[in-house]
Amino acid sequence: MTALSFDEEGVDVVYEGTEFRLEKALIEEATEKSYPDVTDHEVLKIVEKNPALSGEPRRIQDIIR
Repeated sequence: MTALSFDEEGVDVVYEGTEFRLEKALIEEATEKSYPDVTDHEVLKIVEKNPALSGEPRRIQDIIR
């Protein structure tokens, strides 16, 4: 399972026991969107090749409020 923890500057990720950070600029470059408009599903797709997506995608701006 992948754990994502969002803040205003990026996302802390735990993937297969490895912890790392995806910075805001990297996420914006990968998605070609402004950071607040990126969804949690899009971030998960950056981390995992074929993620098991469930529920509705949530925009980062709604998560960090």
